[in-house]
Amino acid sequence: MAPAASKADVTEQLGQAGSIPVRLRHRPSGAGPRAGSAPATYAGPVMTGDPRRSVPRTDAVLAEPPVAAAVDRLGRDLVKTAVQAAQQRVRDGELPAADVVPAVLAALPGTASSLRPVLNATGVLVHTNLGRAPLSAAAVEAVAAASGTTDVELDLGSGRRGPRGEGALTALLAAVPAAEAALVVNNCAAALALVATALGQGRELVLARGELVEIGDGFRIPDLLASTGARLREVGTTNRVSAADYTAALGPDTGVVLKVHPSNFVVRGFTRAVEVVDLAPALAGTGVPLVADVGSGLLRPHPLLPDEPDLQSTLAAGADLALCSGDKLLGGPQAGIVLGRADLVQRLRRHPLYRALRVDKTTLAALEATLRGPLPPVRQMLDADPAGLRARAAAVAAALQAAGVPAVVVDSTARVGGGGAPEFELPSVAVALDVRFAEPLRLGTRPVVGYVEEDRTLLDLRSLAPADDEALVAAVEEVARRWT
Repeated sequence: MAPAASKADVTEQLGQAGSIPVRLRHRPSGAGPRAGSAPATYAGPVMTGDPRRSVPRTDAVLAEPPVAAAVDRLGRDLVKTAVQAAQQRVRDGELPAADVVPAVLAALPGTASSLRPVLNATGVLVHTNLGRAPLSAAAVEAVAAASGTTDVELDLGSGRRGPRGEGALTALLAAVPAAEAALVVNNCAAALALVATALGQGRELVLARGELVEIGDGFRIPDLLASTGARLREVGTTNRVSAADYTAALGPDTGVVLKVHPSNFVVRGFTRAVEVVDLAPALAGTGVPLVADVGSGLLRPHPLLPDEPDLQSTLAAGADLALCSGDKLLGGPQAGIVLGRADLVQRLRRHPLYRALRVDKTTLAALEATLRGPLPPVRQMLDADPAGLRARAAAVAAALQAAGVPAVVVDSTARVGGGGAPEFELPSVAVALDVRFAEPLRLGTRPVVGYVEEDRTLLDLRSLAPADDEALVAAVEEVARRWT
């Protein structure tokens, strides 16, 4: 039996290349080695001039209690990769063999996913590159609860199959009373594709030329619609269209009249558009459904965004169906939401394409919790009081100054983002740092994304949850310490 170690944080395992003993340091742990692991041996420090001979065996490192715990949490392959990287550093003479375990633990990610939590200090509330709307705590809890076995499509009372996601659909109808029925697919583009396929395949879709928009990453609405087998019938000109243009285009092959809100750009000057409230009466009696893609996902009018269409007003104005995203101003998970006439929603639900586009249980759980729970983070950011933002910025700047980091409070301008309210500016407050902070903050242990303006790095607090202010200070201090 091996003698007891003289220090609580030191374990020795036999190394490779001649079974050279290697002392492996790791954090103290109350857990013992996993069943089947080799017992620890202690034979003194390595005496060799060749660092390659002191590289600890892979199985020995993986058997260390803190590394074994990481295997249980993250998976063997991911942890083994970190072990091999640390071993190579020993071979290269960059790392003492005794420090392999700490190096492995330091290199491991927080989760088995490569996605990392980022502090959004850009001032863009719905930042597409940062995952759009952050979920509320209620939605996160709901996702965790639904991640196991759940009654997503089972009536527990009867033991028979039940309607899928009934809770989320009921919550949508409660939030938008003008809707008769609801449907959820995986994003708004999918909702539009489903409408075009189920109602317009082989037929004409009538829409204004000024609404043939391009959305993110180069995807264009007309290309999406044409891919479904529908034929586009463009009306009006780039800058002007009238109700008469729409009605003149109607014919026996018309499947849908479509309105797409140009949420990511604005055309000004000699322009004219036809709003739903004016177009619906013009289509009355024709039997052609009017479908409005409102985009950003406002459930009801918001006083700060008078020009942004909302679902309740759009349906009340006469649209037969209204489509939107779930992860923009609604503040929930990525989803495409369809609301409106029950007969049309049922046609979409029974179309074979719906099966390919439907969402999973975690999306339904997050959506329902967003609708029923407290205001989601995006709405809290939108409604934030500038005075409160200034007080937070002052506290952050003071904490940084106390740590020796020059920081000042400045006025800034935030935006909705995510293709919503493109011209609307929100008064905000930021903490200004030296311009050199921008890149290292993005590359820090907890990445922070701000922006550079006038040779300064600005960290806008409107797009950051108040609970993350301390983490922001810690991230800046971490960067500053590297320079001292």
